[in-house]
Amino acid sequence: MARWKILLSEFDIVHVSQKAIKGSAIAEFLASRALEDYEPLNFDFSNEELMCVAATEDYPSKLSFDGASNAVGNGSGAVLVSPNGDYYPFMCKLDFDCTNNMAEYEACIMGLRAAIERRIRTLEVYGDSTLVIYQLKGEWETRDPKLINYRKVVLGLLEEFDDITFNYIP
Repeated sequence: MARWKILLSEFDIVHVSQKAIKGSAIAEFLASRALEDYEPLNFDFSNEELMCVAATEDYPSKLSFDGASNAVGNGSGAVLVSPNGDYYPFMCKLDFDCTNNMAEYEACIMGLRAAIERRIRTLEVYGDSTLVIYQLKGEWETRDPKLINYRKVVLGLLEEFDDITFNYIP
């Protein structure tokens, strides 16, 4: 398939793989793999071998975000992870033309607003956009006029947090 995609790209033809699977096919697959000797989960917690109880208040929540812009469309997504390991995903399709960096900022803003709604005061933010992360850390200047307002919005949202850190993930 990869070879065909490369050959078609020469003629400006974009091949999109089919992602949809009928729900009945998944149900039939799972039914065919059913366990014969099903045992219900045991929720009894025996604390005889308990070695440590940790308080989750000391651990910050984490936010990972990513945005993308290409010929097919524009979108952004974020995942908020609570200190006890609960995941809260957020995503949206952007219905306007934008650059990849604008989509990254949109994803970051969406995640920060979700954290503010949940009254999170300490947050670790992770992103794969070098430009966005280092601009928000204040280590790089924001020169692109399209991104200046995005940075202002994020800086306004940062006032809602007691402690927030931005981390770049390659």
